[in-house]
Amino acid sequence: MSFAHTHAVGYLSTLAAMPDVEVRGSDPDGRSTGPTVAELRGADLATALGVRYADSYDELLAWGPDAVIVTSENARHRELVERAAAAGAHVLCEKPLATTWEDGLAMRDAVDRAGVALMMAFPVRFASAFERLRATHDSGALGSVFSARGANNGMLPTTRNWFTDPALSGGGAVVDHVVHVADLLDALTGASATTVTAVANRLLHADRARAETAGLVTITYDSGMVAAIDCSWSRPETAPTWGGLTLDVAGTGGTVSVDFFGAAARGLDAVDGRPIELRYGADHDGAMLRTFLGAVRAGTQPQPDVDVGLRTLAIVLAAQASLRSGRTEVVARV
Repeated sequence: MSFAHTHAVGYLSTLAAMPDVEVRGSDPDGRSTGPTVAELRGADLATALGVRYADSYDELLAWGPDAVIVTSENARHRELVERAAAAGAHVLCEKPLATTWEDGLAMRDAVDRAGVALMMAFPVRFASAFERLRATHDSGALGSVFSARGANNGMLPTTRNWFTDPALSGGGAVVDHVVHVADLLDALTGASATTVTAVANRLLHADRARAETAGLVTITYDSGMVAAIDCSWSRPETAPTWGGLTLDVAGTGGTVSVDFFGAAARGLDAVDGRPIELRYGADHDGAMLRTFLGAVRAGTQPQPDVDVGLRTLAIVLAAQASLRSGRTEVVARV
């Protein structure tokens, strides 16, 4: 439902390659802005990917899908999740869950009423490196975790301008990137965020962005852990890849550093000398989609669920409140 998010291309391609899945898409508000796949929307993108297309969401839901993936603009998640749930379809929702607390709670109520599952699209938690990190933590080898430092940096999204339009995105880099690291810490430690202090600016891409493009968010947890998250759109357009995510965790028993997209062959282009990079790590999106589909078939609730979506949304909303007030803000409890 909707091809607004850049991840829609990857999800559609992965699902279309699965022999036991029939996938259709609908993007009635989409308009192509150029010839490349990243710039295509609507029927143009569906044709390029070899996916069947529905002209409207009503037509798509009338098909009777077992599940849907919502990849719309952030502010439109609630409407599409509510429509999918009312049609009896399980939902994989792109992050963040919503742009307001009211919308997030309404989405949880909608899937509860309908008796369908909602899973959040946090693919990095399906990386094998994170599974190893969690096993190390659960074994007690790290001791008590007292600090974490995460960095989720990327390029400014240029093929989807809504990312920097607060009316559709809910904000800028803070909204786009904090939730990924917050989800990893949620899954790793189970600790609850209590307060947030945030600073941000719009010095990068000031001529194009309508929201913050660089930020630092500090979170305290009820366990005593303190986490700092760099959530900037700081990768230049000349960078060889879109960006990456790293996490450093320190405990009383030791420290671990993880680069979730670090498996790559690097070099220089023979023609213009620009850096090039070929990543060869496992596909996190594929692992996430297989988990979601497996849960739909088994009739179980996959993780991360809607409550994880609410907890990570609460951190973002507290960060935004901190940016407005200039003070440390309390995180809403789920």
